[in-house]
Amino acid sequence: MPAVAYRRSLPVDDPRSLLDVELPVPRPGPRDLLVRVEAVGVNPVDHKVRQSADPGGEPRVLGWDAAGTVVAVGPQTELFRVGDEVYYAGALDRPGADSRYHAVDERLVGRKPATLSFAGAAALPLTALTAWEGLFERLGLGTGGPEQGGTLLVTAAAGGVGSLVTQLARALTGLTVIGTASRPESADFARRMGADHVIDHSRPLGPQLAEVAPGGLDHVFSTVATDRNLTAYAEALKPFGGIVAVDDFDSLDIGVLKGKSISFHWEFMFTRSLHATADRAVQHRILDRVARLVDAGVLTTTATRDLGPVNAANLRAAHRLQESGTAIGKTTLTGF
Repeated sequence: MPAVAYRRSLPVDDPRSLLDVELPVPRPGPRDLLVRVEAVGVNPVDHKVRQSADPGGEPRVLGWDAAGTVVAVGPQTELFRVGDEVYYAGALDRPGADSRYHAVDERLVGRKPATLSFAGAAALPLTALTAWEGLFERLGLGTGGPEQGGTLLVTAAAGGVGSLVTQLARALTGLTVIGTASRPESADFARRMGADHVIDHSRPLGPQLAEVAPGGLDHVFSTVATDRNLTAYAEALKPFGGIVAVDDFDSLDIGVLKGKSISFHWEFMFTRSLHATADRAVQHRILDRVARLVDAGVLTTTATRDLGPVNAANLRAAHRLQESGTAIGKTTLTGF
């Protein structure tokens, strides 16, 4: 089958950083689906793995957002049948989905939103799971609607995760959402996703937050620069507020949070699959819930750019865009 893989960790401008390869069609395990992949989404995790995990010359396939059609099922599957259209992010410790066929544990898979194209659906799983788990599991927010008040800060609200956090908070809670962006086009996108206010994260956050949230913040969903912004978060948050972070950094001085008893949470949506937790089918249920919200018109896809078929050249362009830090919404590729 056609696939795109890398053999060495190389800069994205090196034509060998991603390669077109032919690989055997995978065999589904007991709880696996074999999916004919129709579209994939691209996330920061793709280029981070490519840059940091050298496979020593063996082909490694990336890609942790996909939508396609089930063509075979394992003997112990319970949730799907051949012919079902699905979408999912999959597991970090298994081959990615930048391939024509892909095997994935059904407990990590949702039914594709019927109102979306495969590309529109492929833009959603990883970011929707990250946003949902961060808001409703880590921060402990409810989904009861407008009776849940307060203020939420979402950094990089035009990015893949930030745009889903903003949509979910606006749709399922009564929180006032403050997004951050640094360019007019990204600020406009954040507002379209539902941000009530947008401030500039290229400037100090403190004075801007004091202006738009003079009563303070209740929650922070930090997608970037958590280490640089932690003091500003601590100053703006009310006592007993909470922070959830998804980005990477070398160290964090959480002592600044103690005086207000501010809680700090990590969100990593691959935790369930990496550790084979007993509740990993929660991700199946979250994706099904998100699909229903999309089909009801409550949520929208964050796909903004499709670069054409899944091949090495197009994926290098997608990785380059992700590495630039200028991507708005999600980049997808469709077909092979």
